[in-house]
Amino acid sequence: MANTDVKELLDAGVHFGHLTRKWNPNMAPYIYMERNGIHIINLYKTAAKLEESVNAIKKIVLSGRKILFVATKKQAKDIVAQKAESVNMPYITERWPGGMLTNFVTIRKAVKKMNAIDRMKTDGTFETLSKKEKLQVDRQRTKLEKNLGSISDMTRLPGAIFVVDTLNEKISVQEAQKLNIPIFAMVDTNSDPNEVDFIIPSNDDASKSIEKILDIVCSAIKESLEERKKEKEIDEKKKLEEAEAKANSEDTDA
Repeated sequence: MANTDVKELLDAGVHFGHLTRKWNPNMAPYIYMERNGIHIINLYKTAAKLEESVNAIKKIVLSGRKILFVATKKQAKDIVAQKAESVNMPYITERWPGGMLTNFVTIRKAVKKMNAIDRMKTDGTFETLSKKEKLQVDRQRTKLEKNLGSISDMTRLPGAIFVVDTLNEKISVQEAQKLNIPIFAMVDTNSDPNEVDFIIPSNDDASKSIEKILDIVCSAIKESLEERKKEKEIDEKKKLEEAEAKANSEDTDA
């Protein structure tokens, strides 16, 4: 990453850590200094780790797998939802549903239930229900949408998860660890970097900092999606040409 990018990180306040008394000693390699009782993150190390993370994410997306974004804290929710949606990736910004990864089959059943309710409304079945039943079904649909609507397109386990604040999202981190799903995370000075596979040392509390990191990550995802689309088009064109060539040779033989 170029120095200009480091300046961008600086302008977004990515370098502000937590109070020194709240630090996690494992974050020592990523801390530049202490200022007014607050740890300052070394942005050159952030830039290097960010580049490493971005390269790994691009490979996962290029292979056709999804990245599940996780951020349930107030200042991150809206940013994560917006950025993940912009690249068509699943996300969890409400309460983490226990077993979301470790009991994925059950979660998929709940999503299918939501889709079944939608079908009821389009095929006319919903209209045959009583007023009380309609109300119950609507309530169920609303609850499912709130908790699982953002992952309804995720038909299999994600290729990785991207977490904003590992302390706040402990359960998701533990579930991903159990299943050996790669964990990418914005890790502040009060968190343990050893819990994740790809650490991005950064301020995980300020919305400006969160937005900056996600901008960079989602731009990389977008690039990979476009690259994958081009590769698919080339493959399809090649298959078509091969089929035509085969048909022509058969005609000649005949």
